Amino acid sequence: MLELKGIHKTFNIGTVNEKKALNDLNLKVEEGDFITVIGGNGAGKSTMLNIIAGVFLPEEGDIVIDGVNVTRLAEHKRASMIGRVFQDPMIGTAANMNIEENLALANRRGKIRGLGWGVKKGERELFREKLKMLDLNLEDRMTTKVGLLSGGQRQALTLLMATLIKPKVLLLDEHTAALDPKTASKVLSLTEEITSEQNITTIMITHNMKDAIRYGNRLIMMNNGSIIYDVKGEEKKNLTVKDLLLKFEQSSDGEFANDRMLLT
Repeated sequence: MLELKGIHKTFNIGTVNEKKALNDLNLKVEEGDFITVIGGNGAGKSTMLNIIAGVFLPEEGDIVIDGVNVTRLAEHKRASMIGRVFQDPMIGTAANMNIEENLALANRRGKIRGLGWGVKKGERELFREKLKMLDLNLEDRMTTKVGLLSGGQRQALTLLMATLIKPKVLLLDEHTAALDPKTASKVLSLTEEITSEQNITTIMITHNMKDAIRYGNRLIMMNNGSIIYDVKGEEKKNLTVKDLLLKFEQSSDGEFANDRMLLT
């Protein structure tokens, strides 16, 4: 479903601030894979997602989504293939629009839009059913402005919007990091339920090593813009946080020194 081949990305080329973010990155993702991504600060995790989404273009390499080479396609031209949820719950929804209007925008992603009523009756019934899945009672608040929702409610809504039209690839960039532990657990459970039910190919960056082990069928560890560890199946299920720390030290010839991840 997704392949990154020999991706190189450098920021501020030719300046004192030159930074090689991705260094010959190679990754092949099968349809339905749920990959968790861990790594220290500056490892290239978010840059990889931005390269896939088209926010940045690589200097070298190819990006192929479902057999289509999208390497030089602008972000908006590949948006219909990609669903995305960011770390900040305020991103991904329009605060001044109500819940059903936000869902209507998501439901028409990649489609030709004409003149007509903002939300149709059939859409409203669909949205109500989808919102019930969240178990947040939002199906009874569809005319509520999104700006009035809590961070957790907005993030759950953003997740629903990103998957309302099944994307080729779903990108989750630490999408529970700004939430309290209870709410984060709820959003992660919803993530697992929605992606499993629709068999959505998913890449999730997380700073929580326990979550990286628990969720998904595959785990990759990044360092200095490359993948240094790739594990799946039973081997992944049997991992411990101690195993990951040891693997990082062995693969990178250095000590894992990311306080945010170690304290989680």
